Parts: sequence; structure tokens; C-alpha cells
Amino acid sequence: MNALGGLITLLIILFVVVLPLVSASVKVVQEYERGVIFRLGRLVGPRGPGLFFILPFVDRMVKIDLRVVTLEVPPQEIITKDNVSVKVSAVAYFRVIDPESAVVQVADYARATFQIAQTTLRSVLGQSDFDDLLSNREQINQRLQQIIDEQTEPWGVKVSVVEVKDVELPEGMQRAIARQAEAEREKRAKIINAEGEYQAAQTLANAAKVIASQESALQLRYLQTLADIGVEKNTTIVLTDVAGMLTHLQGALAPAPSEDGNVAAR
Repeated sequence: MNALGGLITLLIILFVVVLPLVSASVKVVQEYERGVIFRLGRLVGPRGPGLFFILPFVDRMVKIDLRVVTLEVPPQEIITKDNVSVKVSAVAYFRVIDPESAVVQVADYARATFQIAQTTLRSVLGQSDFDDLLSNREQINQRLQQIIDEQTEPWGVKVSVVEVKDVELPEGMQRAIARQAEAEREKRAKIINAEGEYQAAQTLANAAKVIASQESALQLRYLQTLADIGVEKNTTIVLTDVAGMLTHLQGALAPAPSEDGNVAAR
């Protein structure tokens, strides 16, 4: 009976002592993670992915996620270079490429990256004009990405993309932009209308030159006009020999020769 009790006690001791030691020494790291090992405070290096063992109470492991992280920068009050007050929000994508630096060089790499992104957004947009913020968005995004990536590189963090997501304008500025856009559309409409009138006038001038140079063309145009007018059934058309009338009138107005051969005026 005493032997059985001793065996049970031994099993309890093994369960209480050995099982926690085994659990503390066996580590599993996912494919998208790395485990940075410290042995008595000294850096050993990253481990994983997969199953590995560490020394209990001697080694300490810090897991680092290597996946891309989406960082949203909330709206920031920014005054542009030309003194326009706007609210700008942005989004950044980054990931850890050096787990050792992400643990050793900075206390909290995610928070530090967020602060750098926030301050850089204010700084870069504060040096830009309002028109550049609206029209040259791609160049501003590239500049933001380059500056933030340079700041986070010592931490083993790679910032791949930074995008200005939303620009909130004051109500007065929105009305001013709407008026400007309307004036621009009116200007384009007037230019297009003037160009159309100029082309039409040029075409009519060329047609008039052709008709004036060909007498038969004038007659054909006259007949075409009569045909167009005759489409209406309630229209009465009186045909006249315009060319004959002009010839008769010209003959009537011409001076007649006298008996001595001199031209006498009528």
C-alpha cells in the first residue's frame, strides 16, 4: 500500500514539474512567423518556422509576424504651403524583413511606424500646394513612402506603399472649387463654339469663291434651293429667269450708238 502511494506521489510530482518544463521547452512557430531567441539576455537569433526546443528558464522567445500590416493614419489637420486648411487621412502597408532588428532596435515597431507615418504626412503635405495635393497625388505618395521607409529601415521594417486616402475640404473651399470648375467648363464651351463658327465661316467663304468662279454653279445652287423650298406642299413657287432678266436689264442700261457712230447716252 505504501508503495502504491509512493508511486502516485511520484506521478503527481512528474505531472506538476516535468510537464510544465516540457511545455516551456517545446515551441511551434507558424510559416509567417519567426521566433527571436534570447539566452540569459543575449541575442541568439531567429528560429522557425516549425517545431524546435529551447532551454526552460534560460531562453526567452519573442514571436514576430512577417505578414504585411495595414496601418491606417486617421485624419490629420494640415495647413498646406498656400495656407489652405484640410483634413487628410492615409493608409500605409509595411512588414518586418529583419526580426532581430524589429525586437532589438525598437521597443514597439508597429507603434513607432505609426508615429513616423503620422508626422511625415503632416510634414510633406505642409510643404505642398493645395493644387499639388489634388492633382499630383501619385508623386506625393511616392515621397511619403520613401521618407517613411528610410526612417523605419534601421528597425527592420519595410514600408512598401503609402496612399493618401481622403482629403476633406472646408465648405467654403468646396464652393470655390465648384465655381472654378463651372467657369472652366463655360470657357471650354465658348472656345468650342467660337472654333465651330470660325470653321463654318471659312467653309462658307470657300464655297462662295467656288460659286462666284463658276456661273453654272450659281444656277445649280439656285435650282437646289427651289427643290428644297418645294418640299413643303403649301408653298407656291414662281419661277423667273433671273439670268435672262439680268441680261435684259444690262442691255437696257447700256448706251446706244448714234448715227454718226458715236455712243449716245439714253
